[in-house]
Amino acid sequence: MRDIASCFSEYAIQVSDPSCSSYSNHSCISPSLIPSIQNSVTCLYKTILSTQKQLLITVTWSKNNTTQGLNINFNGDSSTIFKLNTTSRLLRKKKGSRSLESDHSKFEIFWDLSAAKYSTGPEPVDGYYILIMVDAEFALGLGDISEETSAKKLKNGGPVAKFSLVSRQEHFSGNTLYSTKAQFSDSGTSHDILIRYGGENEGLKHPILSVSIDKKTVIRVKRLQWNFRGNQTIFVDGLLVDLMWDVHDWFFNPVSGCAVFMFKTRSGLDSRLWLEEKVVQKEQEKVEFSLLIYACKSS
Repeated sequence: MRDIASCFSEYAIQVSDPSCSSYSNHSCISPSLIPSIQNSVTCLYKTILSTQKQLLITVTWSKNNTTQGLNINFNGDSSTIFKLNTTSRLLRKKKGSRSLESDHSKFEIFWDLSAAKYSTGPEPVDGYYILIMVDAEFALGLGDISEETSAKKLKNGGPVAKFSLVSRQEHFSGNTLYSTKAQFSDSGTSHDILIRYGGENEGLKHPILSVSIDKKTVIRVKRLQWNFRGNQTIFVDGLLVDLMWDVHDWFFNPVSGCAVFMFKTRSGLDSRLWLEEKVVQKEQEKVEFSLLIYACKSS
């Protein structure tokens, strides 16, 4: 598959708003369809330590019919991979800690999945925590971390790093209905995202692609076999979000190919060149977020 970014032209961008879209009164949710299965979720976090050292932490949750797993990696270094896998439906070691060392740094991972609650995917939604320390500094916290837990790990009120979610990748398999959630900024709210492909078997003359956010359709692509790549810009929580799709392999490589959907925030500086220098600097300090969905369909 070609680089998805190379398929789009800046002159082809259209701007719409979920709250005022001409399709906003129509939901693409069908009660007769069951959403596809989420097989894995990979989150990339950017952490800035008190020493101003930057660290990239990758957290991957995966699940299939026989195994479930959690992988954590630091800066893509193969020597700092933490794996927690099992051959049963539940993670075997649900609570514990582990230390790793690399590049003169000490990484400590503390986890508790003993009361974790799951929805339909491999990532817990409640009742768990993952706490990561780097050289005795709080580097990343996921889930429900109590003040008591934090106090035990932060001896003598140690430093706390700044961390942000940079990107999220989700892999789905099954039919052509893909349901997920996304929070496009640290201060934003979580939104329901639904992607649906409608084919000739539903009485349509030509396949149609619909994407909705919070049950409001933000794009509707007709004659998809000719418009298999494209992009559109929407507004979510006051942010510009580029929505890009590439469903080429659904039509031309159906056996092993997957469609790709990307939601990527951007500052919009290219359209606001009049901003004062201080405002520009503040915009540049914002961490852009991207959601990448790989969608495979069985038929």
